[in-house]
Amino acid sequence: MSRGVIVVQEAFGITPHVEDVVRRFEAEGYAAVAPALFHRIGSPVFSYDGGFDAIRPAMASLTGEGLLADVDAAVGSLGLPPQRIAIVGFCMGGTVALYAGAMRELGAAVSFYGGGVMESRWEGVPPLVDVAPGLRTPWLGLYGDTDAGIPVADVEALRSAASLAPVPTRVERFADAGHGFFNDARAASYSKPAAEAAWPMVLSWLRQNLPD
Repeated sequence: MSRGVIVVQEAFGITPHVEDVVRRFEAEGYAAVAPALFHRIGSPVFSYDGGFDAIRPAMASLTGEGLLADVDAAVGSLGLPPQRIAIVGFCMGGTVALYAGAMRELGAAVSFYGGGVMESRWEGVPPLVDVAPGLRTPWLGLYGDTDAGIPVADVEALRSAASLAPVPTRVERFADAGHGFFNDARAASYSKPAAEAAWPMVLSWLRQNLPD
């Protein structure tokens, strides 16, 4: 395979949904890998119904340095030039995707509802509005207008910040979708119309920016 995708997990870990996204990219002809970002604490997987109290310590274990090390390892595992590799992240992983796209020159980056827009989420990772003007990788951001944790005003601030980058950037908003709208394993947040509209956008973005 001549092109690859790094799929970056949600805060719940490497769930069956993340594994399914890997398979979706493989079905499209990409080599795909999902690094377990919580590997330093045993790679836990959390229940969607368990609340965030259990997840917070795992989130707190992450740092910018560690995240970039994991991204670099994923790039190496794919055995492809970085410009032929995309990074696509969900929720927490969406934050990682934008950060990695600023710190590394990859072929493409996609963030599904990545938080930390106006505030730092981890040690060594500035707010995304501060990171976005330095994007070195073409970046696509996908956000739901009813996301309680990422207000539309923050999304628009991120759009403006990303527009200052020297690479192509694009932000798409989905009017009736909230946080986690792509996760079809989580009925409480899944939005079929938004998910079905977003997936072709992702594939198109990768086709546009990853060389054959």
